[in-house]
Amino acid sequence: MKIRLDKFISNQLNIPRSMARTQIKRGKVSVDGEVIRDFAFSFDPELSKIRYKNEAVSYKEHLYLYINKPKGVISATEDKQKQTVIDLLPEAFRRQGMAPVGRLDRDTTGLLLITDDGDFAHNVISPKKQIVKTYIAELDGDITEEIIESFKNGITLADGKKCLPAVLSRVCENTAEIKIYEGKYHQVKRMFGVVGLGVNELKRISIGGFSLPENMELGECRELTDEEIALIFE
Repeated sequence: MKIRLDKFISNQLNIPRSMARTQIKRGKVSVDGEVIRDFAFSFDPELSKIRYKNEAVSYKEHLYLYINKPKGVISATEDKQKQTVIDLLPEAFRRQGMAPVGRLDRDTTGLLLITDDGDFAHNVISPKKQIVKTYIAELDGDITEEIIESFKNGITLADGKKCLPAVLSRVCENTAEIKIYEGKYHQVKRMFGVVGLGVNELKRISIGGFSLPENMELGECRELTDEEIALIFE
C-alpha cells in the first residue's frame, strides 16, 4: 500500500504535516538512497528504506500499546489541566492518532490499551465482540450469593439501562473479581451501587485472555506483541 511521503514522516515522527513538508523540501529525507524533495511522492513503506537526517525511520502501520494506568490520570488524548494516559507515553511511542481503547475512570488503575488503529479499538470495546474485561474491586461490604446472582442475571442501572450478564466471584472478605463484556460509563461502580456496595479500589487486570503482567510498574507502557494481541481476542 502506497503512502505520501509527508504523511509518512508526519505519522512516524509525530511531527506536524507542515514541518514534515519543510524537512522534505530541505532534502532531509531519502527513499532507497535517493533524496526526495517532493512531499507528495508516494511509495510503499513496507518495500522501501526511509532515512530522515541520515537516520533510519522504521515503519509500523499501527502501534498497539498497553499501560498500567495509575490513579489521577485520565483516559483521554489531551487535557489542559489533567494528566492523560497519552502524556505518559515514552517518546518512541508518540505518534499522531494515538488514543486509549475505551476508558478507565480517573481513580481506577490497571490495564489500558492505546492504539492508532480505530478498527482494533472498535473490536475490543464493542459489546457484540464479547471480549471480557476483568476487574478486582475492593468494596465497603461483603459479597452475598444474592448479589452474585443479580450480576449473573444482568444488573439494571439506576437510569434504567440493563447491563449484560456479568460474572462476579468472591476473592476474599470485601474483595471481588468481576468480568464484564461491555463498557458503560462508570459501569462497575454503578453496578455495585445498585446492590448497595461502594467501591473503594478498582483495578482492571485483563482484557480477553491477556493479563496485566504482575511485574509492571504503575505508569509503565509497553508494546503489545502479536501473541498478546491474539490473546486479547481469544
